[in-house]
Amino acid sequence: MECRPGCAACCIAPSISSPLPGLPDGKPAGMPCPHLDESLSCRLFGLPERPAVCASLPPSREMCGHDRTHALRFLKQLELATQPSRVE
Repeated sequence: MECRPGCAACCIAPSISSPLPGLPDGKPAGMPCPHLDESLSCRLFGLPERPAVCASLPPSREMCGHDRTHALRFLKQLELATQPSRVE
């Protein structure tokens, strides 16, 4: 499956815990990656600076669904389900 043009849900919804150019502490969930261009394409795609986690999240029918709204919702739920437990 190919990425849906203009979607970028996978560059917005999930957090990235590894460093990336301009964000040495990673990216929080819900924040658009600063490496998205005007058409919501990744400027780091294919470059060694692109975080490994980005390459490990290929598009799928389950994740992407029929539209960007589905993808954002799916990835937000995945982000919440995989957060480490907070011990108080």
